[in-house]
Amino acid sequence: MSTAENPPITPARTVLVNARLLCPMTGRDEKGGLLIERGLIADLGPHIIGAGEASAEVIDCESHLLMPGLIDMQVSTGEPGEEHRETLATASRAAAAGGVTTIICMPDTKPAIDDVSLVDFIERRARDTAIVNVHPMAAMTKGLAGKEMTEIGLLRQAGALAFTDATHSVANAQTMRNILSYARDFDALIVHFAEDRDLASQGVMNEGEVSSGLGLPGIPAEAETIMVERDLRLVALTGGRYHAASISCAASLDVIREAQQAGLKVTCGVTINHLTLNENDVGSYRTYFKMKPPLRPESDRRAMVEGVRRGDIDVIVSGHNPQDADVKRRPFAEAANGALGVETLLPVALQLYHNGAIALQPLLAAMSARPAQLLGLPGGRLVIGAPADLCLIDLEMPWRVDAQLLASKSKNSPFDETVLQGRALKSFVAGRCVYSYADHRVHA
Repeated sequence: MSTAENPPITPARTVLVNARLLCPMTGRDEKGGLLIERGLIADLGPHIIGAGEASAEVIDCESHLLMPGLIDMQVSTGEPGEEHRETLATASRAAAAGGVTTIICMPDTKPAIDDVSLVDFIERRARDTAIVNVHPMAAMTKGLAGKEMTEIGLLRQAGALAFTDATHSVANAQTMRNILSYARDFDALIVHFAEDRDLASQGVMNEGEVSSGLGLPGIPAEAETIMVERDLRLVALTGGRYHAASISCAASLDVIREAQQAGLKVTCGVTINHLTLNENDVGSYRTYFKMKPPLRPESDRRAMVEGVRRGDIDVIVSGHNPQDADVKRRPFAEAANGALGVETLLPVALQLYHNGAIALQPLLAAMSARPAQLLGLPGGRLVIGAPADLCLIDLEMPWRVDAQLLASKSKNSPFDETVLQGRALKSFVAGRCVYSYADHRVHA
């Protein structure tokens, strides 16, 4: 790992040749090369072969896939307040190793990101310590308490890309109506975790036969669906932009489809965990599989996959939520929710491609083009003039996850010891290589 005293030199011009260029936003999928100048994509296509580029660094991609860097819309860190869990620096290193070139930080820090000064802190801290792009979402209620609305206009002006209370839901319908109405005037996106607190109450996993067999209190799917239905009626009332942060069951997706067909400004996301795991993975009280929302039955997992395949689910996120061993190695009911995900987001998602569940273009679009569009970011595309935030991927490489070798401070990965196929070989941010698998290093 390089040090701040001896940072890697970024070449003025870089040519990536012999690549499979894939851009989910434009539909491009062809063999060719890409030219980077001053941190931007200067040219790309089959005509770029590297000849005559004596003044440039030439990188042979060896026919591997070159695409826009991934954008993860749901990353929790511990900074500020709980740096023992994760920092912006360690989260950014994990992201780079996973082909994620932009992370969107959740406001569930201590204190919560509910003030202009805290938005500014995240941006300054990221500039000083992070090696990928970092943007904050701000809280939509003060202290994430669901009661008093934050200064959405000022926070947006300060740089907040969207507004969310992370995995806290706003129970009061009038408060939620006010948030949607006020955000509409600033064309701000409201990202809500849909869960009825009273129905969820003491539940610790999905309510059903598995929870009964384990003797654990359950959370019914209705806790999510009822809140989604309420929110969508408020969207119809206010005309605001609404994104259901991480749905987990078929009934919620059905409601969202109806709202989309009615022309409402509604989108939704799903975590990679809910696309690839189900409630049976909890097994014998495995706390690394305890998360919010809880893992659902296999029928709901399949519905989520189908939603991504059809384009009804817009975004796939990691749901990255690092927790240390002290709060995870407890009885299941007492353990904290959360799992690592930003470093394994891409390779785990590729399993859905390899098993034929989702085609490559729509799968990768949900982790690049669509998040960029929703958040108004310039990345997520391979076009001239776009930021050279790129990911080079070996789609076939087999490897085994070792949580102890992941870049995150915490090690609570539900995919520990899982054999995966495909991983990031290089990650570029503004034209600079920030991760290279070949030399096993993240460039600080």
